[in-house]
Amino acid sequence: MIEWIIRRSVANRFLVMMAALFLSIWGTWTIIHTPVDALPDLSDVQVIVKTRYPGQAPQIVENQVTWPLTTTMLSVPGAKTVRGFSQFGDSYVYVIFEDGTDPYWARSRVLEYLNRYRANFPPGSAPKWARTPPASAGSSSTRWSTAAASTTSPNCAPYRTGS
Repeated sequence: MIEWIIRRSVANRFLVMMAALFLSIWGTWTIIHTPVDALPDLSDVQVIVKTRYPGQAPQIVENQVTWPLTTTMLSVPGAKTVRGFSQFGDSYVYVIFEDGTDPYWARSRVLEYLNRYRANFPPGSAPKWARTPPASAGSSSTRWSTAAASTTSPNCAPYRTGS
């Protein structure tokens, strides 16, 4: 099989050279015209809605803000996934859209549905922002916690042993 290919290539030198030239030109053109990003955006298009409900426990925030807002956002056109998280006094709803959705279109649709739902928010709560995270930012939040001792003693043994 390989011998046959070599014999045919030698017999048709002109066609082989033309094919090689064509592939070289096409490859060079492709390399020149291919856009390259230093940091390509591989994340989903998402809009984050944060709602403050000061002084309320997470269960109340979940029942009165997060759950109703999440179910409302499920009807946004192009929404693939809707996730809601409740904390003390805060509600976060992440609306993740189908691939290829324009981020500005997604944000305007979320704001449109948010304005429809605005009258149903409990008194004292309102969404503070709806935003699309930048491409260079991760979409997760980081929590920091600190353990503080009531003494200035450098002896940590009682804290390690629990006595």
